[in-house]
Amino acid sequence: MKAVATVLPPTTAAPLAVPRVADFLDLLRPRVTLLVLVTVAAGAFLAAPGAVEPGLLLQALAGTALVAAGASCLNQYLERHTDALMRRTENRPLPAGRLQPALVVGLGVLLTAGGLVCLALRAPVAAAVAGFTFASYVFVYTPLKRKTPLNTLVGAVPGALPPVIGWAAVRDGIHLEAVALFLIIFLWQVPHFMAIAWIYREQYARAGLKMLPVLDRDGRRTGRQMVRYCLLLVPASLLPAALGMVGPFYAVGAAALGVGFTAAALGFRRGPSVARARRVLRASLVYLPALMSLLLLDVWFALTYWR
Repeated sequence: MKAVATVLPPTTAAPLAVPRVADFLDLLRPRVTLLVLVTVAAGAFLAAPGAVEPGLLLQALAGTALVAAGASCLNQYLERHTDALMRRTENRPLPAGRLQPALVVGLGVLLTAGGLVCLALRAPVAAAVAGFTFASYVFVYTPLKRKTPLNTLVGAVPGALPPVIGWAAVRDGIHLEAVALFLIIFLWQVPHFMAIAWIYREQYARAGLKMLPVLDRDGRRTGRQMVRYCLLLVPASLLPAALGMVGPFYAVGAAALGVGFTAAALGFRRGPSVARARRVLRASLVYLPALMSLLLLDVWFALTYWR
């Protein structure tokens, strides 16, 4: 008898994607983390100008970086399904299937725990602030994006806390000056994220995210919010000068930056469009680094020439 060969049908299962270094970098969002660390360093330096212990600063930066990276992992895990519905995020490692959810969750928990321990060893107050930042971002802000347009205000709280972490690491407490730094970044975030949400509102709507620009068809409410928070930001940005943290050089520069940011928001308010939302976004991306630079330059100048 002849043996009958069995012909098996070719497999149709897609091969598992092999994680790349780039996928982990995308997951950890290093550019966002870098901005966070700049504000942490600014808070630390302003807490003790010219007298920050380098080892303590490095520990604060390392701990915060780990917590921020862990928060990014868990945020992307929770948003993997909505990310898959938007062009701007569909190629992230989780919705694209290049990383597995269990791996991302484990990595997020490990990074966060390591960061909090790193901070708690020398700066328990800073660790507590970082823990609150992480919890409010991952477990409050992230789910609220699918429930209420107030999510932007809620999310602005953890977004504004990094300079407080830096301040608390050096001074082992939270003082009025740290609250002023928090208020500046809190107010800045609203027009910044409103501009982003207007640019991508169709994608946000497809994903079911309840951003104000998604619900605001003609852009009037979005424009009013942008202008309102820019106007509030102008006096808030002068608080460091009022509290004696910096001098008139900073105050003049902060006022000028505030006027420019407000002008961009007013332009959007007069005629909402994607092009004008991009102008607001560009103005916001100039405003915050420039303001932080003015703060640090003013303090450096005072230390160098006036002491």
